[in-house]
Amino acid sequence: MIAAILVAVASLVVVLGIAAVRQGQPDQEPVAIAAVPAPQADGPECRSLLAAVPEMLGDFKRAPTAEPTPAGAAAWHAGPDTEAIILRCGLDRPVDFVVGVPLQVVDAVQWFRVGEEAAPGSRPEPEQTRSTWYAVDRPVYIALTLPQQSGPTPIQVLSRIVSETLPAQPLDPGPPR
Repeated sequence: MIAAILVAVASLVVVLGIAAVRQGQPDQEPVAIAAVPAPQADGPECRSLLAAVPEMLGDFKRAPTAEPTPAGAAAWHAGPDTEAIILRCGLDRPVDFVVGVPLQVVDAVQWFRVGEEAAPGSRPEPEQTRSTWYAVDRPVYIALTLPQQSGPTPIQVLSRIVSETLPAQPLDPGPPR
């Protein structure tokens, strides 16, 4: 009988200890998003897109962002040891988006991949661990930066939301170089 009471008390102490430790830790650290020129980020298109983005993108959960958060930006994180997915809306046309560049179509959205050195807010790294894609057939340019381990789900989910939220429009690439 005494042993059973001791086991019950010990179990209660362990459960309360775990709960106290979890309360002291935030679910996720805020994701820092560098400010880049995004002249249309405060516009109605970006507001409606950001209102429609989901809480989850595959294994990535919507994450708080560090202040000041740039207008038109959102982030998702899979855990403390992974890079975040960053969405930016209302950017300028990417400099490398010119006539003749290859595009990828994902669920009716045309995406242009930029080199990492041209990605908004990026710092050159010796090994490329992420890729940045621009939706180029909508009323505003949208950049999506994906970590290498994110898989296809995030761009598929966001492509569906982009196509449901923003109407397609003709491409407007820069002149060929």
